[in-house]
Amino acid sequence: MPNKKILWIDDEIELLRSHIIFLSEKGYIVDTVTNGEDAINAVQESDFDLILLDEMMAGMGGLETLAKLKEINQSIPVVMITKSEEESLMDEAIGGKIADYLTKPVNPSQILLVCKKILEAKRITGQYAAKDYLQDFNQISQSMLSNPGFGDWIDIYLKIVNWDLELDLHPDLGLRDTLNDQKKEANKEFSKFVEKNYKHWINNVGAPDTPTLSTEIVQKYVLDYLRDDNSSIFFFVLDCLRLDQWIIMEKHLNDFFRINKDYYYSILPTATPYARNALFSGLFPVEIEKYYPELWTTGKEEDERSMNKYEKELLQQLIERRRIKLRNEIKYIKIIDPDVGRNFEQNIHSFQNNHLTAVVVNFLDMIAHGRSDSDLLKEIAPDEAAYRSLTNSWFMHSSLFSTLKSIAKFRNAKIIITTDHGSIRALRGAKVLGDREASTNLRFKYGRNLKVDEKNAVYIKNPLEYKLPKRGVTISYIISKEDYYFVYPTDYHKYLTYYKDTFQHGGISMEEMILPVIILEPK
Repeated sequence: MPNKKILWIDDEIELLRSHIIFLSEKGYIVDTVTNGEDAINAVQESDFDLILLDEMMAGMGGLETLAKLKEINQSIPVVMITKSEEESLMDEAIGGKIADYLTKPVNPSQILLVCKKILEAKRITGQYAAKDYLQDFNQISQSMLSNPGFGDWIDIYLKIVNWDLELDLHPDLGLRDTLNDQKKEANKEFSKFVEKNYKHWINNVGAPDTPTLSTEIVQKYVLDYLRDDNSSIFFFVLDCLRLDQWIIMEKHLNDFFRINKDYYYSILPTATPYARNALFSGLFPVEIEKYYPELWTTGKEEDERSMNKYEKELLQQLIERRRIKLRNEIKYIKIIDPDVGRNFEQNIHSFQNNHLTAVVVNFLDMIAHGRSDSDLLKEIAPDEAAYRSLTNSWFMHSSLFSTLKSIAKFRNAKIIITTDHGSIRALRGAKVLGDREASTNLRFKYGRNLKVDEKNAVYIKNPLEYKLPKRGVTISYIISKEDYYFVYPTDYHKYLTYYKDTFQHGGISMEEMILPVIILEPK
């Protein structure tokens, strides 16, 4: 540990000599002065890591000294020490941007604790984080070897995500590569697990041995609230939201809401036209096509414009099938650009008495796709830690955050937030063969004569077994596993490089399939 330098300012410094000796024995370098003027000179001439400042001194008082010290160097942490216990004085000192506050008489242990907390917290927490992760590493590895069920996989993923966030705070520990390798191995085993069990899940929806799937979300989390005729329900679907991104966003909402969180599994493919339509309709894609063919638009390019035109209608049909009477018409908003988001925020009070307001927010999906196409965004968010930071910056300044805070003031309002799928950082290419009519998606494809190494993808010869539209006698699907993305042999190396390290969705991974459902109730 490098020696940290402390400046102690007190007009009775000789009475604190034993404290100073104690700190010196602990490895700190302690300089002392007895008045504000000398303190200002000392800070102008030397660099200090921490200042201990007496509040009541002859001549220039502590608060005046504090203000002048902050003018010289805003970043130096200052601990105020005072005999006074008046709350107004505490407020005044805290308003002066102190790092901590101690009341005299102070003992050596108090001083040591505040020094450690300010000067060594990052190092100490890093040491404990490293120790705790190595313990959890073994537990996670053991869990993966113990035939985990769908609930166990949620627990495994939660641990990995929490360590992702923890290591964001300690980038110098050297554990990031270890965690990434473990995440890669977890996704390998998770893909095997999904491939083995998925057909059973979709044919036994609601059974104890199946996870909650996309088709159950509205029924399970929204409709019960709608039965309360006095409620105002806001159902937000944040396209392409990963669990780690939600945890980053959630911390900003704790002051406004009581937050309950649950988890579900996206259907396959984990792509918007399939997963979000299933979410709103409560039906699998093949069932939408069968029962509501006018609401299932087919086309080569599967995007927002071609295959997600009828989300409001699908939601309306689900509510009618469940025989729920709304006191007024569903309000449906799709926020696809900042102007729409700001307009919704500015007019949110007009939705206060609406029974059900459904809102799709596309910004996270736009960030993911934008990063793929923008060198600037790639530089801003070169890895997942930076991608989370970018999400945090967006959310803090977003119309979505402002809208949620406004809803927190409504009476009888409840907010359900979820997503249709997550995304994964695609790092490995998988060579695929197919005809010219095959779909262009990077994480799943359908078409004739598709061929791919089955180590890298699930091959679906009969789409009906996966409750997917058949599209034609010879049409099959392939869905990528882990962090693979599909690349055709033509200009293979060009596109392998172009799409590497982009955030994609449609395949099988924990990041794309294990998703949060959040209930926010205003405090």
